[in-house]
Amino acid sequence: MTALPIWTLRPATAADLEPLAELRAAAMRPDLERLGRYDEHRVRQRLRDAYRPEHTSIIDAPGLVGCLALGPDERPGTLLLEHFYLDPALHGRGLGTAVLRAALERADAAGLAVRLNVLQGSPARRLYERHGFALESEDPVDVYLHRPAPLERPTT
Repeated sequence: MTALPIWTLRPATAADLEPLAELRAAAMRPDLERLGRYDEHRVRQRLRDAYRPEHTSIIDAPGLVGCLALGPDERPGTLLLEHFYLDPALHGRGLGTAVLRAALERADAAGLAVRLNVLQGSPARRLYERHGFALESEDPVDVYLHRPAPLERPTT
């Protein structure tokens, strides 16, 4: 494994949208193709339609190499983690783990649970499960995972 790159998080801006749409297309392409659901336009448009820069952080290592959105969920006391994409060239180097850990520390400090969904068969599911996420539900395309708030978690 190559060393973890030096990284920071910065607030997203409206100007980050198109670079993030391209990053999303590259990051999701293998899983979407495996599921027979890759569409050049749709993969980008879904981010454009759901982009909320006020809840999005840009992963800079240096330069834009990824993003993560962590915002309010429809369920009280819960955050929704979404749009967590990382340049495929940086996969397997520990960067995703480090960024996820930082986001979960923020949620824990606020005493909040976290929900997310991941595509069926995605290797990212193992990352989330290592960080305390458990199956909530699934369908033929998505797996919905939940990580309880700190006070709701069993102690070991």
